[in-house]
Amino acid sequence: MNISATPASTTLMYRLWQHLARRRQRQFWLIFLLTLFSSCAEMLSIGMVMPFLATLTNPEKWFKLPGVTALVHRLGISTSEEALLPVTMAFIAIVLCSAALRMLHLRISTRAAFDCGSDLSIEVFRRTLHQPYQVHLNRHSSELINGISTQVGYAALSLYQAISLVNSLLLLTTLSIALVLIDARIALIAAIGFGSCYMATTRIFRRQLARNAANIARESSTTIKVLQDGLGGIREIILDQSQPYFIELYQQSETSLRSAQGSLIFIGGCPRFTMEALGMGIIATLTLLLSQEQNGVTSAIPVMGALALAAQRMIPLMQQSYQAWVEITGRKQSIANTLALLDQPMPDRPSPDAEASLTFSHALSLEAIRFHYAPDMPPVVDGIDLTIRKGSKIGIVGTTGSGKSTLINLIMFLIEPDSGHIRVDGIRIDQHNKRAWQRQISHVPQNIFLADASFAENIAFGLPREQIDLERVRLAAKQAQLDTLIENQPHGYHTGIGEQGIRLSGGQRQRIGIARALYKKSSLLILDEATSALDNETEQEVMDAIHSLSNEMTILMIAHRLSTLQQCDQIIELRNGKLKVSANRSQQGESGDSITPTKQTGPRQ
Repeated sequence: MNISATPASTTLMYRLWQHLARRRQRQFWLIFLLTLFSSCAEMLSIGMVMPFLATLTNPEKWFKLPGVTALVHRLGISTSEEALLPVTMAFIAIVLCSAALRMLHLRISTRAAFDCGSDLSIEVFRRTLHQPYQVHLNRHSSELINGISTQVGYAALSLYQAISLVNSLLLLTTLSIALVLIDARIALIAAIGFGSCYMATTRIFRRQLARNAANIARESSTTIKVLQDGLGGIREIILDQSQPYFIELYQQSETSLRSAQGSLIFIGGCPRFTMEALGMGIIATLTLLLSQEQNGVTSAIPVMGALALAAQRMIPLMQQSYQAWVEITGRKQSIANTLALLDQPMPDRPSPDAEASLTFSHALSLEAIRFHYAPDMPPVVDGIDLTIRKGSKIGIVGTTGSGKSTLINLIMFLIEPDSGHIRVDGIRIDQHNKRAWQRQISHVPQNIFLADASFAENIAFGLPREQIDLERVRLAAKQAQLDTLIENQPHGYHTGIGEQGIRLSGGQRQRIGIARALYKKSSLLILDEATSALDNETEQEVMDAIHSLSNEMTILMIAHRLSTLQQCDQIIELRNGKLKVSANRSQQGESGDSITPTKQTGPRQ
């Protein structure tokens, strides 16, 4: 990765700011105002140190100052002893007020930053789910999981650190003004001493931080990938005894990740000890210098008290500012990755009226369809013309790589053809009406995704529990030859099936997928090797149930076993992306185990 190609942290934070909702941006402006009030209270607390200590150490001198004399007379105070209690109470009140404002600021800014993190994560997930199917084909799921669950979290943490940085800089500014008002020499010495030390530290560690940022972003994704591969293939790993290979991969990635994270903590914390020692040295030196002046230690105590309190406040604030800069710089690549996910385009939403106008009543037509997965690759589907009548049952066969699944994905408009058109009842399918078309399709893939939920929730997949029609679930389960299994479970349709249906056989998982498709009551049912895991008897029962469905349902099925397609009205064969053979049921051999073409049709018109 080219570290220098990553934009500057300020540019990334500004782009992240633009992705925040208006409501969140207003919250941050309110936090900024609260920061100003907190800074003023902090300056007052430092400013009250000198009169408080002067009242204790040299009350007569302090009491005779022109401005002080007018104030105490106005308050009805006639002696320095009478001024001691009001000054003490005022000092305590201002300090408590300053502490309360800082606590309130911490509470509000922390909540706002992590609320923003939640908003960003939800927005990334929303945009990711709305990306075209072909985009997902070109991504690894570990990158998306890492981006949504981890990288967005780092971006949210960077937002919080940005708030802390602004807060710290404002407080440092006000404390510096207070020091200048107390003694300009002290302010200059402190600024040069502390500032030069932090500037040197940032220059030393800048490149290391950039490398850490790249390592954290890369290795966090690799770690999730290794975990997915290792746990997903646990059966093969145990059989092959290949645990050392995956452990080694995980060790390399995890060690690199934790090393980069530990380096961030070290770089962020190391200046603190130098600053504390430097601060004590500056205070001791200034105390010695001031004690040599007129009135000696007595005059120096109020000034040094104010300096000590200011240093107590300023050193942690400088460390907090530096730590925030380290965190933002060290998470720079994660912020860039989050912004890439936030910049994913959202599809245009057609009007409800336009969607409602699309129906499948007569025929689905493919006209000269051609599709490549990449420009430098041969076409996977090459010039196919095909008409599928409403209510027909079509079988699709072909060798592996012949284009069967790609053809199905094109029909479902999950991917768009490079050339040619798909029409439903003469209406061309495009980006504006594809959602209406896809709502009329049920798809049963060979590998069924199952949620760690109940039978009912998996059959009515994607619906909230309270919206599930149990009678419709029971009917779909019966048609998929699944009702007996479910009704014998302890909790019937509310019985959990475990992660990815681990408690079920392969055939039972596929029948849930079939029941899910039947629950949808779609116009077009697509079975993509959906019965491959079923035994012959169960497959025959399921296929009989499917073929007994209403003639209004159109069925497309891919199968390797021709016996599965015996009841189809027509069987088509794909070879190298081209439609080569078309046979109807009467043209199949009696055994159903072969196709006897009557002619070589070429592209079907």
